[in-house]
Amino acid sequence: MRFCLQAGGATYDEILGWARYAEARGFEAFAIPDHYLRGGDGGAALDALAVMGGLARDTSAIELMVLVSPITFRHPAVLAKTASTLADMSGGRFTLGVGTGWLESEHRLFGFDFPQRKVRFEMMEEALGYLRAAFAEPPVSYTGRHYRFEAFDMQPRPPLRIVVGGTGIRRTPELAGRYADELNAYPAPPEVFAEKVGRARGAAVAAGRDPDRLVISSAGFFIGGDTEAQYRERLEAYAAASGASVEDIEEAMRVRTSPHGTWDEIRTRLRGLEGAGMSRFFIQTFSDDPGDVEEVLEKLG
Repeated sequence: MRFCLQAGGATYDEILGWARYAEARGFEAFAIPDHYLRGGDGGAALDALAVMGGLARDTSAIELMVLVSPITFRHPAVLAKTASTLADMSGGRFTLGVGTGWLESEHRLFGFDFPQRKVRFEMMEEALGYLRAAFAEPPVSYTGRHYRFEAFDMQPRPPLRIVVGGTGIRRTPELAGRYADELNAYPAPPEVFAEKVGRARGAAVAAGRDPDRLVISSAGFFIGGDTEAQYRERLEAYAAASGASVEDIEEAMRVRTSPHGTWDEIRTRLRGLEGAGMSRFFIQTFSDDPGDVEEVLEKLG
């Protein structure tokens, strides 16, 4: 299993600090989320794709990824041109993450339409078809209900690497298999995660793609302890620092099945995901202290 880092920040310098830490520490990739609110409550947030332009010039080797950009924010034409620009600026190190969007409050406050989940999946599928058509060699036309692209020699047109991410069990893996280079699926019990992987690879085969070339990854933040008592102590400290209740934090971890508990339990969960097909994991930061990430790396070996 290979490790990557996902981090955010209220300022560009904070995010750049994490990116340079990740690069120096030897992480395989560095990802940032794409939200117009930080924490869902109006906290300071920067535009992720603009930030990527800075990181493309201020780092030198690490893969850079948006994990993931809601299709509700930008027309796929904007994603296409921005992705090709970032690929140029980074020397080919940029990976575009695409998702349906889920944070309703940022859509309401900024005035974005927030269609029903079914429609958002339709939009994401069409956006992926649009992007693959635009970056094909040669480009081909694409027509959907929401988006259309007329085949022409769009320049620049570097190779485009796409990751599809989300919590879905059926549509998300299927779309990743048909269109993406990587499926980023939230942790789940091994049998559920294996089902996602199977759907993704089956969809790749049906689309005439090589299923073995599809990278399978996952992401989550860790709250752990050497003992159950230490885990509870750290959970309470994190809840106090974040202004949330212990119950709310545990519920959030349950919904996203983030690895938590004793470090032995966490290692067991990660081995289960690895056995189900996962090859890399994005460690999500939950503080501004790299020492917390160092502890995770030490405990996970």
